[in-house]
Amino acid sequence: MGNLSLSWKFFFLRMKSKILNFIKLARLDKPIGIYLLLWPSLLGLLLGAISEGYIDFENILIVLVGSVLVRSCGCVINDISDRNFDKVVERTKERPLASGNISLKEAWIFFIILSIASFCLLLLTPLLTLKIALFVSLLIILYPLSKRFLKAPQLILGITFGSGSVISYSLQSESFSLSIIILYFGLVAWIVSFDSFYALEDIDDDKKIGINSTPILWGGKTIFIANALHLIFYASLLLIAYLNEFSIFFLLTMGILLILFYFQNRLAKKELYLDAFKTNNYIGLFAVLGFTAEIFFI
Repeated sequence: MGNLSLSWKFFFLRMKSKILNFIKLARLDKPIGIYLLLWPSLLGLLLGAISEGYIDFENILIVLVGSVLVRSCGCVINDISDRNFDKVVERTKERPLASGNISLKEAWIFFIILSIASFCLLLLTPLLTLKIALFVSLLIILYPLSKRFLKAPQLILGITFGSGSVISYSLQSESFSLSIIILYFGLVAWIVSFDSFYALEDIDDDKKIGINSTPILWGGKTIFIANALHLIFYASLLLIAYLNEFSIFFLLTMGILLILFYFQNRLAKKELYLDAFKTNNYIGLFAVLGFTAEIFFI
């Protein structure tokens, strides 16, 4: 009886360890990536709501769940692609696939399950949304590979994450406006900007293993270019506010965003690049709150 009890205890401990490793593989223990996909998607959804004059709360739920599933898919396929590189990079060598805690077969099965779940969610959306999302899914697979052949792979990430705004906008509206085009390009600039700060953290390892990044491409001009791209995002928000006749209170949102931009640069000057990158979570949050206020409170 005692041996049976020990066997069950060992089984449950092993299952718990395996589940925790799958959580780490999908980066669910590090949700900032979910937020940085969610904020662009919510901005697109809210812009569609502003355009149509209403918001469907079912669409908010779809965007929330979709952000978790899509980001998880992206992390798993990224680790599958980069497993050999991750083994020799200090920051990533303990990732479940690189460390051997998850097998390659298990990672592929997990990716397929997440992909099926994402597709099932898309079946609840309009046909236009489904078509756009399926096209973007190809970019999710392309991004990890782009580090090998593209000098600025952050551009692919920007196009991919930024597409969340177009997908979510199509949930609310089938007529694409000038505003969503402006928002999309502004978001691409912002995402390239903040992922460049993230890449600065790994620049030495990336050079050693032969992976491309914008900091390697731009060199000493990286922070200047990243800041310029960031300000393009802010300019896009102001232009959208003008075109859609936002209230004067949106200037308060822009003021908060400028303070956060200043704080990000203070961190970058201290070479705290990862902390500078994380500042963008709050930038996205306040941009979303500013758009939300224009719908519900102004």
